[in-house]
Amino acid sequence: MNGRSDKLHTALLTLLRSGLWERELDNSSCFPLSENDWELLFRLSRQQTVTGIVFQGMHYLPDELLPSANLLIRWTAEVDAIEGRNRKMNQALSELYALFRAKDLNPVLQKGQGVAQFYPNPLLRECGDIDLYFNNHEAQEEATACIRSCGITVKKMPDESLFYHWKGIEVEHHVRLFDLYTPFLRRCTDRLEREKGFEFITLQDLELFAMIPAPFLNLLLLDLHILKHVLGWGIGLRQLCDMACACYQLHHEIDPEEMRTTCRKLGLGRWNPLLHTFLTEHLGLPAHCLLYPETAPTAQPLWDIVWRGGNFGYQLVNRQQAGQSAWKRKMHTACSFLQNQRFAFRYAPQEAFWIFIGLLKGQLK
Repeated sequence: MNGRSDKLHTALLTLLRSGLWERELDNSSCFPLSENDWELLFRLSRQQTVTGIVFQGMHYLPDELLPSANLLIRWTAEVDAIEGRNRKMNQALSELYALFRAKDLNPVLQKGQGVAQFYPNPLLRECGDIDLYFNNHEAQEEATACIRSCGITVKKMPDESLFYHWKGIEVEHHVRLFDLYTPFLRRCTDRLEREKGFEFITLQDLELFAMIPAPFLNLLLLDLHILKHVLGWGIGLRQLCDMACACYQLHHEIDPEEMRTTCRKLGLGRWNPLLHTFLTEHLGLPAHCLLYPETAPTAQPLWDIVWRGGNFGYQLVNRQQAGQSAWKRKMHTACSFLQNQRFAFRYAPQEAFWIFIGLLKGQLK
């Protein structure tokens, strides 16, 4: 990595921390930036889908260190669009919940807008799709029939989830709460789900009570979701920000020793210290907010994956998969996994093995 990239990464993370925690900059050594560097920083924040959070951090810069008026206008327009997409997403959620509750269905909202509520300003978090979890086959079937009755085409995915568009918003129905592929560990997560349960939250700007996983389950869900993507195409800063904000808001509601024991049982004993170090060193999460007090000497292996792939690795996906057939895209997914195999079998060997088996069987997207 060259000096310019180092400077841009430092600048981005400095602004990201300020926006994430709404505080003064903790490192001004990389400023001022040239106009060209600001342009690259804007592009980098979009690749990592943290444009709104970084923009919030720019409020703590002195006027003389800000980019040109032209770039500020473009950045502001992008942030307005992010807020607009979030409002559209919240409205779609409200409509879907009304539809399902009319049928006595109460799906669990996974990640997404549920996690956005942990941010100081939820509308600045860039939204993706809607992930809903139905915890039994009958509910899943009834929900599918409900959507099809609206004239919407529902597609079954390789991992048995269901996919459709609701007024332009991508929606998925999942049959499992966790992204855990080691089959003999699912009994453990099923027990946790029964014991910990779910709770209700109110989404910003809406009189909508959505059910989300209880704090212990939510943190574990985010942890496993990040790991899944790290082992595949890659992960970006937005998903790590999700984890940081969730830890900050929920750490006092979990028992760290219970979390440590559970994570080790699920094969996360090597992975989590690496994740913890990235969250504290690069995103500024206070150490007392971690899942449990255990860190790695360096976060460099995860750092390399973050900057190589961007948001869920889409920076690579979009460049390599445009116009390709489904078979070729799956081949690229497998190749990406193989590229990360040294990392995978060092930090999560058991889960990596079963993810690879799923790829070979065509059971992963």
